[in-house]
Amino acid sequence: MDQAVEKPLVPPRYVGPGPLRRTARGIRWLAREAWKDKVGLLGLLVVGGLLFVAIAAPLVAPHDPTAQSLETRLMPPFWLDGGSLSYPLGTDALGRDILSRVIFGSRTSLLIGVSVVLVAGAFGTLIGLWAGYKGGRTDSVLMRIVDTQVSFPGLLIALLILAVIGASAQTVIIALSINGWMVYARLVRGLMLSLRESLYVEAAEVIGCKPRRVIFRHMLPNLSSPLLTLGILEFARIILAEAGLSFLGFGIQPPATSWGLDVSFGRDYMFAAWWLVAFPGMAISVTVLGVNLLASWLRIIADPQERDKRFARGVPGGG
Repeated sequence: MDQAVEKPLVPPRYVGPGPLRRTARGIRWLAREAWKDKVGLLGLLVVGGLLFVAIAAPLVAPHDPTAQSLETRLMPPFWLDGGSLSYPLGTDALGRDILSRVIFGSRTSLLIGVSVVLVAGAFGTLIGLWAGYKGGRTDSVLMRIVDTQVSFPGLLIALLILAVIGASAQTVIIALSINGWMVYARLVRGLMLSLRESLYVEAAEVIGCKPRRVIFRHMLPNLSSPLLTLGILEFARIILAEAGLSFLGFGIQPPATSWGLDVSFGRDYMFAAWWLVAFPGMAISVTVLGVNLLASWLRIIADPQERDKRFARGVPGGG
C-alpha cells in the first residue's frame, strides 16, 4: 500500500497591509507632521480651503456670480452704512455679488494653475530627463533651446500667443505652459547629471536595463521631492500670471469669473468703492502665501535629509 507523501509546510506569504490601510496610515503620518509644523499647517489649511471652496462653489456661493441688478449696484460690505447681509462683501458696478465672484474665481485659478503645472511639468521633466541622461550633443541642443526661450520676456510671449489665438481659459493654459516648461527642464537636467554617476544607476546599466527603465524606474523617483516643491511654487506663480493677464484683458473673458478680471473691473472705482479691488486682491495674496508655506513644508517632509536635520534639532544635545 502506497504511503501518503507528506508535503513540506510552507509558511504563508506576507502580503502586507491593504491599500486602504496604507492610505489611512499615510494620512495619519501627514497629520502628525503638519501638527508639528504650525506654519506648514497654516499653508495646508489655506490650500485645503481653496480646494473645498472651488469644488463646492455652487453650494457655498450665496448668489449667481453673473446675476446683475442695478438696484443693488455698488453696495458696500455689510459692516458699513448701507450694507446688507444678503451681500456680505458688497456688490460691483453691475450689482453682482463680490463674495460669489470671489468663490467662483477660485475655480478658475485652480483649474488654470493645476493644468499648467501638469502640462508644463510633464513636458519639461521629459526634456530634462533625456538631456541629463544622454548628455553630449543631445544635452547641448536641448539646453540651447531652453536658453533661447528663456531669453524672451515670458509675459510678452504669453500676450502674443493670446492676441493671435484669442483669449479663453484654454488658450491661457496653452500660453502659460509654453512659457513655463523651461524651469522644469533645467532643474531635472541638473539633478540628472548628479544622479547619472550614482552607483545604483551604474549597476542597473551593467545588468542590462534599458535607458527607459533606468530613467523612469530608478532615477525619476529620486526627483519627486524637488519636483513636488517646484510644482507647488509654480502653481503660485501661475495664479499671479493668470491674474495679470486677465487684468490686462488678455486672459479670462466675461461672463466668466476671475480674480484678476474683478480687479480690472474695479480699478475705475478704487477710491469710491474700495471693496471691488480689495477682496479679489486679498484672495490672490492669501492663496499665494498659503501655497508658498505649503511648498516649504512639503520640501521638508518629502526630503529624508531635511527630516533628519529637523529631528536632530529637536533632540536635546543634537547638532
